Amino acid sequence: MKVVVIGNGMVGYKFCEKLVAKFEPGTYSLMVFGEEPRPAYDRVHLSEFFSGKSADDLLMAPANWYADNNIILHTGDPVKEINREKKAILSHKGLTVEYDYLVLATGSAAFVPPIPGVDKKGVFLYRTIEDLEMMTAHASKAKRGAVIGGGLLGLEAAKAMIDLGVTDTHVIEFAPRLMPRQIDDSGSKILQSKLETLGLTIFTNKNTSCITGDESITGMQFSDGTSIDVDMLVISAGIKPRDELAKAAGLETGPRGGIVVNEKMQTTDETIFAIGECALFNGMIYGLVAPGYEMADVVVATLSAAEKAFAGFDMSTKLKLIGVDVASFGDPFVPAADCRTVVFEDTMKGVYKRINISTDGKYLLGGVLIGDAAAYNMLLQTTKNKVALPENPEDILLGSRGGDAPQGVGVAGLPADAVICSCEGITKGAICSAVEAGNETFDSIKKCTKAATCCGGCAPMVKDIITYTLKSQGKYIRNVVCEHFNYSRQELYDLIKIKKIKSYDDVLDELGHGDGCEVCKPVVASILASLWNEMILVKGNDTAQDSNDRYLANIQKGGTYSVVPRIPGGEITPEKLIVIGEVAKKYNLYTKVTGGQRIDLFGAHVSDLPAIWEELIAAGFESGHAYGKALRTVKSCVGSTWCRFGLHDSVSFAIQIEERYRGLRAPHKIKSAVSGCIRECAEAQSKDFGIIATERGWNLYVGGNGGSKPQHAILLAADLDSETCIKYIDRFLMFYIKTADPLTRTATWLNKLEGGMDYLRNVVINDSLGINAELEAEMQSLVDNYKCEWKEVVDNPELRKRFNHFVNAPEEKDPSIQFEMMRDQKKAAGW
Repeated sequence: MKVVVIGNGMVGYKFCEKLVAKFEPGTYSLMVFGEEPRPAYDRVHLSEFFSGKSADDLLMAPANWYADNNIILHTGDPVKEINREKKAILSHKGLTVEYDYLVLATGSAAFVPPIPGVDKKGVFLYRTIEDLEMMTAHASKAKRGAVIGGGLLGLEAAKAMIDLGVTDTHVIEFAPRLMPRQIDDSGSKILQSKLETLGLTIFTNKNTSCITGDESITGMQFSDGTSIDVDMLVISAGIKPRDELAKAAGLETGPRGGIVVNEKMQTTDETIFAIGECALFNGMIYGLVAPGYEMADVVVATLSAAEKAFAGFDMSTKLKLIGVDVASFGDPFVPAADCRTVVFEDTMKGVYKRINISTDGKYLLGGVLIGDAAAYNMLLQTTKNKVALPENPEDILLGSRGGDAPQGVGVAGLPADAVICSCEGITKGAICSAVEAGNETFDSIKKCTKAATCCGGCAPMVKDIITYTLKSQGKYIRNVVCEHFNYSRQELYDLIKIKKIKSYDDVLDELGHGDGCEVCKPVVASILASLWNEMILVKGNDTAQDSNDRYLANIQKGGTYSVVPRIPGGEITPEKLIVIGEVAKKYNLYTKVTGGQRIDLFGAHVSDLPAIWEELIAAGFESGHAYGKALRTVKSCVGSTWCRFGLHDSVSFAIQIEERYRGLRAPHKIKSAVSGCIRECAEAQSKDFGIIATERGWNLYVGGNGGSKPQHAILLAADLDSETCIKYIDRFLMFYIKTADPLTRTATWLNKLEGGMDYLRNVVINDSLGINAELEAEMQSLVDNYKCEWKEVVDNPELRKRFNHFVNAPEEKDPSIQFEMMRDQKKAAGW
């Protein structure tokens, strides 16, 4: 059986993978022609190219995979002709190859609107790695950018431009709202508001009439008479199927493009198939990768004489656009007369949720989620499998007000044939069977079933099904750190403390097995630091740290590092400001005032770090631990010292708090703030622990969180004196450190804590567990053991030797590592 595949994108590759898995070696010959110069790569995560991933990182499989599976791959050689009579194809390089079956996986091309000036320099598409490479080269000299298209790809392109440093970026959408095919008007407004807070300028109902400039783009004019100045433009206005080969060969195509196929994915020539974005099934082009994979599976089944047909595909989707969760599932646009709706809208936090319910209240029809899409997988499965809704359907969106989970909703209520991983077509039953066969970890399930190996969106539900299956077998579920330790983080913490172990290697020898991994190393290193507060780079612990901890600095995009000295309470003397300026000038560093009232210095070479630290330490600075899972900052307002509303000296108290907990290592980073009155200028209620002055003392709030899922802290105790406030903070932090899972912020920890705030208050204030004296003593021990990590390196010649690009040439710097100027930083810095 001679099979030829035209197109080597994700869907073409997946067809090859499925064919190899289905047929015995020697029963087929398989040849693939790709237009691009490299093997298939992951377009779903294409924007990660701007976050440091290389073209090789994005490959679906290494080039030798094809040869190992007896597949002949021709890259950079597009097919230019199909001869149906001779059943042969002719490639651009002159190869003529005969086939028994031909698979067209030619995908789609970017739709370019007929706008005068689209051929100017500085105008790009957003489809291939080559497009991204050209964008990267141009962005270094661009100041203002724009994207035509406010759909999925358009917003991804806008994110890419921000990542490239073109932060003055505009999004131009012809429709009256963003993502018009996925979300409704209200959801679009919430999304637009969140994107605008990130610096994007959004235009809707905007039609571009021409692109101005001589050879290069200088601006855009719109049909409403307005215009903007831009020197970089990305067009992402949709796709058009690549059907030109099929059309030239006489195959039927749709009036608006696409190769017409039947339920077997056969074209009007039964020996020629079409799959992916070039295929037109029942008048529809499917622009997601999952239906393309399903089409590939149908063709392989047809070639093996198995019964399988394509019956359309659910176009539900969930993604994170520039840090904002966006999802739609089922039918998000059911007419009002045909459904009941439940809507939750929080404009303060930027969260919008809408579900459409059948008029009889029994079934979920679809919905939209903006800002918080944690429930997406369960809502999608509830919709697809027609799972009966609880008595109060709104509970699945808002949570049960009685405190119990809604009945009938959860993985237990899903049928065995529910498709959990739509990319690979893996059902709940297949995952359960794999667990029952002994594959009891997430990694082993991925290897065994391939679930969650593509986009990864189903990973949380796959993990829930593993837990559900193990529990149904009567097995005790233990949240172990990894395969090298049969303990949870909390159990490891207690064992290390009891045995007084102080190095990662000793922990592995006494409590674990194997060689360890990148999961357990930083977890154990964090526990050791939380227990003993010793220098993290001694006793062999340096290689167990996260990459940033190894150099006591955060690595940046260009390979250089940032230096963030501690500035307690944001209070700094003129002399110290001058030193920071002198150091930045001497080492050619970019400086920025942070939201946490500190000054960041960016662009330091690793070999310069000790010298920079030495100068800062001499001026009275110390490490700000911006690189560690530790206390970052204690922000403050000016309090009663300057403010006419201030009730207490918030600056002095913030300094006292920061100097007490500096260097404290925890499961995740910790942020704090002290506000001098209820006007809350220091934003204390968005921190892991925050303090607000009252007329009678201090109010202590805990469990707050900023970031992508902001959450207000909850009042732990009111009207405290300073001594009691610190005592409660000691207990709270130590209890969190002892009991939280790895990489869990205090907000998430508190949300999952059985009994919630009432339980925490009983432990911390009422001493219900009888451990408060122990918690206070442990915290005092950590406070007493504190040493500045930068100073430890500066004063220790052996530690200092590690900070070199080349161990055999310590004085040389890697010329490829450099600080990349972004936006207009050169001009702003006077360089």
